[in-house]
Amino acid sequence: MGIFKKLFKQKEETREVKERTVLSIEVGDIVTYNLEDYQVVSKLTYNDHGFEWIAYQLTSTNKSIWLSAEMDDELYVGIYEKVPLKLQDPLPKSMTYENREYFLDESGVARVHGEGRGKNLHNMECQYYDYADDEEEHFLSVEVWGSEVEVSYGYEIEEFEIKILASN
Repeated sequence: MGIFKKLFKQKEETREVKERTVLSIEVGDIVTYNLEDYQVVSKLTYNDHGFEWIAYQLTSTNKSIWLSAEMDDELYVGIYEKVPLKLQDPLPKSMTYENREYFLDESGVARVHGEGRGKNLHNMECQYYDYADDEEEHFLSVEVWGSEVEVSYGYEIEEFEIKILASN
């Protein structure tokens, strides 16, 4: 190699490939679920007195879903979609949605750390109410943000059902 090539040779960039899990997904990553690719556009980390769980908003060309992940005694992963169920405070102990009865499982108040599209929720508090059916296979998640009540229907999935491609 000549002297000029040595002097002006550009350093080769080595890009580190970051391993992602459902607990370390970042805004901008791509998540594949059920043969569809989604971009992570929002990440909300909820904290209720030290207990944390994460919700990622995933968008594709056709729809928007939420991927939830929480580490309790074991890892729980779920897929949620907003549903047009109108509720008001005070919330009931049980409710019916699409011919299935759901029962209040837990509730509380969580402080939210928001990133991406969710940054406008950063440092806000929301009341949450989690409902489950008798078999604990189907769930309703209710979040109260001031006067706004959002309801999502969800179900558990296994971590291996999603693939994550890190954006950086």
